Amino acid sequence: MTQTLTIALSKGRILDDTLPLLKLAGIEPTEDLEKSRKLIFPTTDPTVRLLIVRATDVPTYVEQGAADLGVAGKDVLMEYGSQGLYEPLDLKIAICKLMTAGPLNTPEPGGRLKVATKFVNVARRYYAEQGRQVELIKLYGSMELAPLVGLADKIIDVVDTGNTLRANGLEPQELIADISSRLVVNKASMKMKHARIKTLIDALAAAVEQRSAA
Repeated sequence: MTQTLTIALSKGRILDDTLPLLKLAGIEPTEDLEKSRKLIFPTTDPTVRLLIVRATDVPTYVEQGAADLGVAGKDVLMEYGSQGLYEPLDLKIAICKLMTAGPLNTPEPGGRLKVATKFVNVARRYYAEQGRQVELIKLYGSMELAPLVGLADKIIDVVDTGNTLRANGLEPQELIADISSRLVVNKASMKMKHARIKTLIDALAAAVEQRSAA
């Protein structure tokens, strides 16, 4: 009996960049993911199905075994604390940087720093390594607003071009990590379906190489 595989993906840039890699590996959804409200999709490989979940939930679905594999940004994995997952492959897609940012030409405030971010675990570790006392404010979006209205001195967020920061009078400052999307695998699935998953990892690795060479 052929073992079925479930792959968790999130809509947006990661999905757009992952689908061509899956296609090179011989896996395509049988309908348009963008036009459907469904959350589970069959593929051209009858033994593979795709789950569409929130980006921040991909590690949970994979670690808990609801999906065998998933694709998640390194920023999400750093925040989640992905010790319960294997991370066998950097897909080299959705590349950006996780950075601190603050108002242009503004000196570092003295005393306790107020930092707004959705990456509170990453921020806590980052400032602890520096021995800095910070007050963390968890926000889920529109980070750039926080320094403008006095809610925070700085933010920590993913930065692509930096245009949104500059449009709001902020500038990227310290680099915390270079970010790209990674393939993650459930540890039990890796044991139970090892040959099947290894074949898929090898096919995706070849697709990444092919894309890089193009």
